[in-house]
This record gives sequence, C-alpha cells and structure tokens, in this order.
Amino acid sequence: MVNAGDMNGSGNLMDFLDEPFPDVGTYEDFHTIDWLREKSRDTDRHRKITSKSKESIWEFIKSLLDAWSGWVVMLLIGLLAGTLAGVIDLAVDWMTDLKEGVCLSAFWYSHEQCCWTSNETTFDDRDKCPLWQKWSELLVSQSEGASAYILNYFLYIMWALCFAFLAVSLVRVFAPYACGSGIPEIKTILSGFIIRGYLGKWTLLIKTVTLVLVVSSGLSLGKEGPLVHVACCCGNFFSSLFSKYSKNEGKRREVLSAAAAAGVSVAFGAPIGGVLFSLEEVSYYFPLKTLWRSFFAALVAAFTLRSINPFGNSRLVLFYVEYHTPWYMAELFPFILLGVFGGLWGTLFIRCNIAWCRRRKTTRLGKYPVLEVIVITAITAIIAYPNPYTRRSTSELISELFNDCGALESSQLCDYINDPNMTRPVDDIPDRPAGPGVYTAMWQLALALVFKIVITIFTFGMKIPSGLFIPSMAVGAIAGRMVGIGVEQLAYHHHDWIIFRNWCRPGADCVTPGLYAMVGAAACLGGVTRMTVSLVVIMFELTGGLEYIVPLMAAAVTSKWVADAFGKEGIYEAHIHLNGYPFLDVKDEFTHRTLATDVMRPRRGEAPLSVLTQDSMTVEDVETLIKDTDYNGFPVVVSKDSERLIGFAQRRELILAIKNARQRQDGVVSNSIVYFTEDPPELPPNSPHPLKLRRILNLSPFTVTDHTPMETVVDIFRKLGLRQCLVTRSGRLLGIITKKDVLRHMAQMANQDPESIMFN
Repeated sequence: MVNAGDMNGSGNLMDFLDEPFPDVGTYEDFHTIDWLREKSRDTDRHRKITSKSKESIWEFIKSLLDAWSGWVVMLLIGLLAGTLAGVIDLAVDWMTDLKEGVCLSAFWYSHEQCCWTSNETTFDDRDKCPLWQKWSELLVSQSEGASAYILNYFLYIMWALCFAFLAVSLVRVFAPYACGSGIPEIKTILSGFIIRGYLGKWTLLIKTVTLVLVVSSGLSLGKEGPLVHVACCCGNFFSSLFSKYSKNEGKRREVLSAAAAAGVSVAFGAPIGGVLFSLEEVSYYFPLKTLWRSFFAALVAAFTLRSINPFGNSRLVLFYVEYHTPWYMAELFPFILLGVFGGLWGTLFIRCNIAWCRRRKTTRLGKYPVLEVIVITAITAIIAYPNPYTRRSTSELISELFNDCGALESSQLCDYINDPNMTRPVDDIPDRPAGPGVYTAMWQLALALVFKIVITIFTFGMKIPSGLFIPSMAVGAIAGRMVGIGVEQLAYHHHDWIIFRNWCRPGADCVTPGLYAMVGAAACLGGVTRMTVSLVVIMFELTGGLEYIVPLMAAAVTSKWVADAFGKEGIYEAHIHLNGYPFLDVKDEFTHRTLATDVMRPRRGEAPLSVLTQDSMTVEDVETLIKDTDYNGFPVVVSKDSERLIGFAQRRELILAIKNARQRQDGVVSNSIVYFTEDPPELPPNSPHPLKLRRILNLSPFTVTDHTPMETVVDIFRKLGLRQCLVTRSGRLLGIITKKDVLRHMAQMANQDPESIMFN
C-alpha cells in the first residue's frame, strides 16, 4: 500500500487486477458471448501452456493432458449418451406394452421379450403366448368379447393419462427447460447465447425420465429430437469437469456441437448422419477439429448402444430394413410426387403449429399446461386405440411400413393372394394381387394418416419432451406405403402398359412398397426440418442400402424446393423466431441497401451515447452510470469533448472489478479516479487512491465506419459472432450497433414486428 503523499508516483501503485479475480470473463443469463474474446483467451491459454511445457517434465505432461482432454470428453459423452439411449429404448419398449398387458413370468419383460422365453409359442401365433396376458385376461379372465375390449380400451387410456400426467408434473416442478424438442434452443446456444440451466444436471435427469413416459403414453411425438438435448446435457456436464472448457464459452460450444452429433447417432443409429446433422442443422461454429471429435463421439455413442442391443436384433434402431429389388427409372415420378407431398405437409405443419403455439403464448391456454397435456393425451388415446396402426408405438408402425413383404410376414399389409404353383426363393417373391387384408390395411392407414397429420400439430410444443422426427417420418411412411401399394397393383394388373412393359414382366418382383414408405418418410422429414444432405445419409444408414440414395435425394430435394416456395424457415427456425431468441441464421440473405448509420444508436433525437472517459471519472460516476442504464458495456473515450475511441469495457466486468477493488484494496472510495491508461493521471495531493482498470479494457473493439453497408455489417456479425460493433468516423465515436439492433433491423426490413426480438 502507498501513503497519500505517494499518490502521483506510478511505481508503487497497486494494480489489483494483475491477478485474475472470480467471475471475470463470464456472462450473465440470456446474454450473448463474445466469440472473438473467447478465441483470443483460448489462444493466450494455449500459448502459455506451450511455453511452460519446455520448463519441466511435469509441465510437459500437463500440456499433453490438456491436448488429450478434448478426446477424453468426447469418449465420456459417447459412453453416457449411448447408455442413456439404450436405457430409454428398453424402458419405452416395456412401458408401451404395459398399456396392453403384462408378462406373468417377469413383469419387467416387454411383450416380445416375454414370448422369447416361452416354450409354448408357435411360429403362427408368435404374438400370443401363455406368459403374456392382456389386462382383460388377467382381471376378468376374458380375452375376447365386448367386455374384454372395453376393459382393455379403458386401461389403455388410463395408463396413457397416468404416464402423461407424471411427465408434465415432473417437468413443471423440477425442470421447466426439459420440455419441447430442445433443438431450437440448442441451435441458439451454439450460436453464442447463454441460457443457464438449459443443459444442467436436473434437466438431463428429468428429460431422460419424462422422455420415456411421454413416448410410452402413445402421444404423437418421438424421442429422437430430445435425445440431441440429452446428449448436449451430457456434453455440458463433462465439459464442466475440465477448466479448458468450463472457463471458455467458445470452447464449450465446440463440445456441444460434437455432443449433438452423438445424440443423432444414437437416435437413428447413424453416426455419419449425426456428424452431418450437427454440421448442417445445429452448429454455428464448426472448425475441422470439431468435425473429427464429432465423428469420434458419434462412433463411441453408436458402439455403446450396439453393445446394449436394446432391440435384441443387433441393430441400433427398430426400423432397420434391407430390400432385395432394385428401383427403376419410371419410379422416379412417384418418388418426386412423394417429395411434393412432403414439402406441402412441411409447410402446412409449420404454419399450423406456429399459429397454435402463438395462441398458446398469447391466450389463457398457456396458463394450463398440465390440463392441455391431459386433454391431448385423452383425445389421442381414445382415437388411437380402435385403429391397430395408431395403437402401437410410432416406431413400430414405421418399422412395419418400411418392411418388405417376405414369405414369413404375418402383417395385414402382406396379405396378398399367392399363386400355389410359385417356386421361387424366399427373398424374391413376385408381385401379387392384393388380398382383403391389404384393402383393410389401406383404409386403416388412410384414417391413421389424417389422425397423425392433425394431432401432431397440437402435440408438438406442449410442456413435455417432444420430438418431431418420428411423427413426420410416420406421416410420410403411411403416405409412401399407400402410394407404393397403388403402384404395385397398377404394375401387376397393367403390366402391358408402356411405362411398365420394359421393366415389369409378369411374375417379376418389380415394386417394393416399403421403399416408397422410406422415401415418403424422408420427404416429410425434409419438408418440416429442411434438412437435405444429413437427411439422405441418415436414411441410407437406416436401411443399409446405398443403391437407394438417388430416390432419397430426389424426394429430399423436391420436398425442400416445394416447402421453400412457401417460406424459407424450417420448424426449428420458426420456433426460434417465435420465442424471440437472438439467432442470426447464416441461411438468411440480407439484400437491403441500408447503412450502419441507419441502424446505430443513438438515433436523432435520442440521448447521447453513454460512455466512460479514460481518466476523468470517479468510482461513483461509473457506479451511477451502471445503475442508471442497462447496457452490456460502455465505450471508453479520451474525453467527452474529443470522443476519440480508446476501447470497450463490459458492464459485468466493471461491476466485479469495482466490487473486488473495494474489498481488496485500501483507499479506494467513491471519489477515487478510475483510469484506463498505463500511467495514472496527475492528481492533486491528498487525493484518494485512483483505481486502474486497464486490464478489463478491450483495446481492439470491432469498429465500422458510419457508411458501411448493413449487408457487410450483418455478415460481420454472423461470421465473427460479435455482441456489439462500434461506429466511428475518422477515429471519433458516433454510436454502437448490437446484435439485437441487427436482428430488429432485419425484422423491420422483412415487415415483421421488431419487438419480437426479446432477449439481448
């Protein structure tokens, strides 16, 4: 400490900020990170570790551990994400069957597992075994008849309501952030936004448990989207164990990008598709290093899930299929028609769902989330039970629709009239006329299609975990299977038509209806999410068939073109805008001829910009400025007369610095001068200690001139991830543009409400 008489000397003055203090460099909730600063801090940290590694063996080992920490985090994420996905799959399988009956030998067995262990099961009656009893058999000893049907119907609804009520209650009480798909928020977080608690431990636990409950309840939703959220929660948890990631928000987001890839990897059993999904759909900043690590995390996650083998068929997903018939050029026309259907369904769904969600936000409906979930669950269960295609889980439905009709299939969809003289290999059954079972299945599927289209609009966005991948794929798979059966029967009965003559001779296996279901599923998922490359890769990883890439590509591109004709936003971007998150989408184009001076603040007639001076304000002046304003930071200028820019100081760091200085440095009082220069200003004798805050000053804030086109400014904000940008003319400060200002201006230019951008 120095005496009052030594005030003007600089040698003994204590700069308490030479040592870092807690919370500097952190961000407040619902604020955007500064990507440039995070990158710079990581570079400094790396340089420091590299220079220290030459000093001793121990420092060299520490540098190696630091280098390997990224791969260790990826390994841990993959292991936990794969394990959780396996547990969720097993639990969903059991609880879905619990709505219809119970296994007497072991109540924790699902229907399929129960009948595996039975010695009395025959091939023809493989779905019936004495060990598995429906609730009516168990309670009233009746398996057939009106009373048994009504009892099973009633208990199906009761179980569904019980699961849904438990799920929405857990979400509401313990983890409100566990609701929804999670992908819109993950995209926003990866773009640099802070939502504290969204990737926390409670969210991870509650989302995992409630995901099992809601999928088992039979609601029209999937677990694939929420699994991305679950994997990102795992990524956030493990990154907090390593200071390299916990103290740098930019580095943390690299881990979360890789975790998103692991989530899709276990959701679809598609490791490569997961990496491409993270790159194409959710990530904002995706360097090459993250690509390799995403690949590794997805690999470990898929390997872990394969080790658990939740479906007992050595596959990673329930609807893995293999087709044996090639496709023909003439079939591209129905494939493209399915693409058109997918695009139209995507547009219809996005518009209706956003309208319903907006109504939920702006009316009294939003005040009763539990009641809404109960009502939708009741309606779903009541309508779903009578139809065998809506009663079963959506994944099982997709699996049946994707399946090729072999000689051993017992499904109604495979009830064809066989030729008794047929002597062909089992996997090459020729096209046959449809039997009564196929016609019954067709009208049941038509009703299921209408039901799924309508109910999914109201289900997605409720206060429960809800994925959109599986319901979208179900809509497309139903439409595709119906088109496939139509084309198959047309080819059988009219094989002499010119379009069939060249490739569909009598007795040949020409058309595979399951392939049409797969193409329809891809088209509808593409129409809703606007995915293209990752979608095709996910679908061919599902089927294991490389030769069907062209039909999938044709359908995916067509659905995107058709959907884009009605609006550029996918469902996730639409929900981001609905919630007012500050997300600058790299896909949006800004073509308006406005300048930085049109957007910057202060505008004409507004109060002048709040600034700090380099060496003439007291601690009290700074505290008053902070108290009277809610800005995230303040430009530092030479003086209020010259307004020549020196740098930029963050609000949070000013507060922390002054607070720490008052606690740790004697002599700092309200009338102490605050200075941001290297040397203290000349002060009169007996003045209180000045406070040096140069360490928290950003000496190279990003600046543009007032005549910079907004097109360039928007590009700078997107590509550099800026929080704010200062506007100058000849080195003199004129104003400031924040990310929120850019988003508001873009909304205004697109004739939207600029006040819809709610967060900073």
